This record gives sequence, structure tokens and C-alpha cells, in this order.
Amino acid sequence: MLIIFLDLYLKKANTRVMVLSLAYAILASSYEFSNMMQPYLLVYMQAAEMKKRAVTKIETENPEDNSYVSHAPCVSLEPLYNNLSINTFLNSKEQKREKKMMRGYAFIIVAVVASVIIQQPELVNGQARVPAMFVLGDSLVDVGNNNFLVASIARANYFPYGIDLNLRPTGRFSNGMNFIDLLAQLLGISSPPPFADPTTSGNRILGGVNFASAAAGILDESGQNYGDRFTMNRQVLNLGTTLSQLRTMMSPQNLTDYLARSLVILVFGSNDYINNYLMPSLYSSSLRYRPPEFANLLLSQYARQLLTLYSLGLRKIYITGVAPLGCIPNQRATSVGPPGRCVDAVNEILGTFNQGIKSIVDQLNQRLPGAIYVYGNTYGAFGDMLNNPAAFGFSVVDRACCGVGRNQGQITCLPMQNPCPNRSQYLFWDAFHPTQTALSVLARRAFYGPPIDAYPVNIQQMTLLH
Repeated sequence: MLIIFLDLYLKKANTRVMVLSLAYAILASSYEFSNMMQPYLLVYMQAAEMKKRAVTKIETENPEDNSYVSHAPCVSLEPLYNNLSINTFLNSKEQKREKKMMRGYAFIIVAVVASVIIQQPELVNGQARVPAMFVLGDSLVDVGNNNFLVASIARANYFPYGIDLNLRPTGRFSNGMNFIDLLAQLLGISSPPPFADPTTSGNRILGGVNFASAAAGILDESGQNYGDRFTMNRQVLNLGTTLSQLRTMMSPQNLTDYLARSLVILVFGSNDYINNYLMPSLYSSSLRYRPPEFANLLLSQYARQLLTLYSLGLRKIYITGVAPLGCIPNQRATSVGPPGRCVDAVNEILGTFNQGIKSIVDQLNQRLPGAIYVYGNTYGAFGDMLNNPAAFGFSVVDRACCGVGRNQGQITCLPMQNPCPNRSQYLFWDAFHPTQTALSVLARRAFYGPPIDAYPVNIQQMTLLH
């Protein structure tokens, strides 16, 4: 009945095929149903890769001030891949036409997806949707790599970290599971082990490896105030080491198929701001670059490694944007913003970076055969939780569950500190990181969400594409 309703409603719409295909893809929630639904998914993918995409401005708490967002220069990938370029903004006529068209059916997609997300059952063991997952990123997805870096102070190997994960700290910057653990559950696989663990070798790497490192940034210099860490460039090198091991464990053809079906998750950018650009006392980047220029510097470096992943044989790549950093307890504690509000000035400088990733995704999907790059709208998902916390079960969004000082964010969670007892009602666990409850929302929206959450398709749909 749902498909018939959509068909009737969109009978005269140019985008009928795309929307119907999306609806079919969303309803393909079981792995057994995937073969039947794959043709519709492919139709949707063809539509999603069309160039005509209206660029929506990143929402801030001061939407009237778009000085940094609307005049951002465009970064070019031409030196990296033929004439590939990032055209961040369409001409105004295309924007108006697309926005008018989008208003006619956007609410239907959102309503359908919301109802499906609510009713989705958790996957059980034996329903693995991908052969492996490889993770590169920062503390948001680190599962213990920094535990093995003696010269790093960016570690979460002490209580109360892990208080809701068998009362045991594991190196995760959370009270329990992190984004990757929760996503692995939805994929029906085990959370990949940390690369730096000496036992991560042999058959243990077949299900993927986690290379993420707390304090890591896109730029090598970012996060150096925390000591040693695996930067993005080092993580890509470590990934190459793991792939070399895998080449000795399977035939060339099997490896090609294995890599093409595997999922790659990248979570970078936060430390390039909070542990670089927003720390003028330690870093000179804010003196040398205006916000749009700095964002384009990050995008150029990021794009280079996204192409490297493709050259290594990986094809399914999910890239998260940066959350509204002006709303984390650490930034609220600076008292730069009005009492009770996020730091608007911080949030406003992030639009160029997030929109740039989305544009890179468009270009790479058009130019690289067999590739499916996806942009995860972390900013939007966090914005929803901040603007309507009660709908997600939160009662506290402006301070950390575990921390010291103003907003419990001036000093992050200390060893043996007593955290808040009602952790599921807090959006933030410590000065920088969300609680497991908040991360669960992010994981489910990345996996099941509509294109406004995961663009052009969600992770569940990625796994169905071959």
C-alpha cells in the first residue's frame, strides 16, 4: 500500500523513479530480500549521481549569519584526478528548481524512513552484511589503539570510561560502546580489533581492522598537543600494511572481491578544529588561514587519501562530517557564547568543510567506476538532538556526564571520577564525546536514514550494492 500511495502521489513528478526506488530500498530491510531489491537500488543510485543537487546551507544557531558558508571558495581535485573538481555551489536557477522539486516529496521520504527506522529489528549473528569493516578516524571511533602509544596522553584506559561496557575501560572514549561498535551490530559483524594490538594478525584481521587514533587529524600537526597518535596519513599507511598481509591469505581474485564488498568508515576533522584551528596559543593556522581557506586545505588533503583508498581496491566508503563543535561541553566552557547557548562562531566555520565533503562525494561517485562514496551528515543528526532533546530521551545537552569545571567541560573525565548516574539522559559523556545513547542515534541514522542523513544512500543500501 505504501508503494501504491507513493506511485499515485508522484505520478506527475520528474523524480518519481528516484523516490520509488528509494522507498523500495528502504523496505529492503532483510538480507534475504536484497537480491529482489537490488535493481531498484541501482535505479536510485543512477538518479542520485545526477549532477543537479541543491546545496543546503549548514544550519547554525544564528542562521542569519552565513558570512563563512555562502562565500566559500571551491577546492579543486584536478591535480589529483584528471579534471575532477569540487563545485560546491550550483547556479541559482538550478538551486531554485531543485529546492522547489524537493519540497514536494521530501516529507514523504522522511515519514517513510522514520517509520521504518523505528520498526527495524537488530541484526543477529549470522547475518553479516559485509565481509569486513576498516575504520580510520579519531577518538570518536578509537577502540584502543592509543592504549599502545606510550607517548600519548589521549587515552581512555581508565575508569569510569567503559562503565557501561562490563565496567571495563577498553580505550573507547565513551561510557560504553562507540559509533563503530554500534554500527558493527547493525551490520551483523564483530567490531574490528585495534591495529596497534599485537594480537591483531592472522585470521583476526579477516573481519577488518580499526586504525582510528584519539587526537588524530587530517593534518599531521593536528592534535600534537596530546603527544603521539596515528594521524590520517599514518593510518592509511597502516591500512596498506594490513592489506599486504591479506594478500598472503587469499587469491588475487578473492581479495579483489573481498575489498570491493568491504566497508570503510572515516571519521576525521574534529581535531583539525578543536586541537588546531581553535587553539591559537599553540597553532598558527587561524592566523595564516581564514575559515574557508582552512577548510579547503583540509578538503584537499582528505580528497588525496580518499583517492588512495580507491587505488587500494576499496569501493564502499562512508565519510562522516563534523558535528556542531560549538555545542560540545569543552567549547561551551570557554564562555565565548551567551549563557545556555552553543558557541555560534565555532559552528559557523564548519559549513565549508561539511559541504565540501558532500561535493567530493558527488564528484568521486561520478568519476570512479564501481565506487560508492557516502557523506554522513553528523552535523544535522546532532542538531536534531540538540534542538529537540526530549524526542530522543535526553534531558541534559549542555554539560558532560563526567568532567570538571564549567559545563563539566573545562577538564575532561578524570580517573576514578564519579560520573552522573542517569547517563542515558545525557547527550555528552565527557568534555568532547557523546554518550553511548547519543551514538546509538547516530549509528541508526547512518544505517537506516534518508539522504538528508546519509547521502546519496545509507549504509544499509551501500551493503546491497555490488
